[in-house]
Order: sequence, then C-alpha cells, then structure tokens
Amino acid sequence: MKVATKAQVEKPFLAPLGEEIFELLGKPADQGGSVKHSLAHVVIRPGKLSPRHYHKVSEESYYMLKGAARMTIDDREFTLTPGQAVLILPGEIHQIFNETNSDVEFLVACAPAWEPGDFFEAEEKAVKK
Repeated sequence: MKVATKAQVEKPFLAPLGEEIFELLGKPADQGGSVKHSLAHVVIRPGKLSPRHYHKVSEESYYMLKGAARMTIDDREFTLTPGQAVLILPGEIHQIFNETNSDVEFLVACAPAWEPGDFFEAEEKAVKK
C-alpha cells in the first residue's frame, strides 16, 4: 500500500519545455512499486507546453483539475477544461499547451506503469501557435 500527496514529492521532474511532473504512484519502490499503472500530477505554467511525443506501450489518461489547455492528438486539436478527461492510446502523437495566464493542472494515469524508456519525441519539434 502507498499513500502519496503532491506536497510529498521533494523534486518534481522539470521537463525542458516547462512541465512540472509530480510522480505520485509508479514502478519505483518509493512510489509504491506498481507495474500495472502509474499516476502523476502535472503542472504547466503560463506559456509552457509539453514536447510533441508518443508512447509505444503505455495508454495515458489526462484528467483536468485546473485551467484550460489546448491539446493536440495526431491531427485533432481541442481544449481541455476542468472535469474533462482524454484517453491517449499508444502511438498517438500528443502535445498539451498552456496559452493562458494561469497554471494548468491535471492528473495523468498510465497503464502499464510509465517508464522513461516509453517516451518518444515526435520527429517534428514542438509547434507553438
């Protein structure tokens, strides 16, 4: 059993384009040792974004907590707002943008549990509108 809070994450992962990723539950022993799924709390500050990327194995679900974010999955573009969730299947190229003046926060659940080796940047660089 593992109980985790965002405040307990001493060093969130700071992604190069501005995401702050608070890994709550996952494969490492200090995150509970889960192999079937993982959970992270992500914060994207105003003007920041994620890399344009995909996963070969993991399915991801984003659940929006705060703010509005522009999202692209393959050739589709839409806005996610609090209370909405989106499913991202393996191979789908996705990217999320915070083009507002306040933080965007969301939960990310991955199945199986996320591993750094299942992150692949898409060939084209991140696209900002």
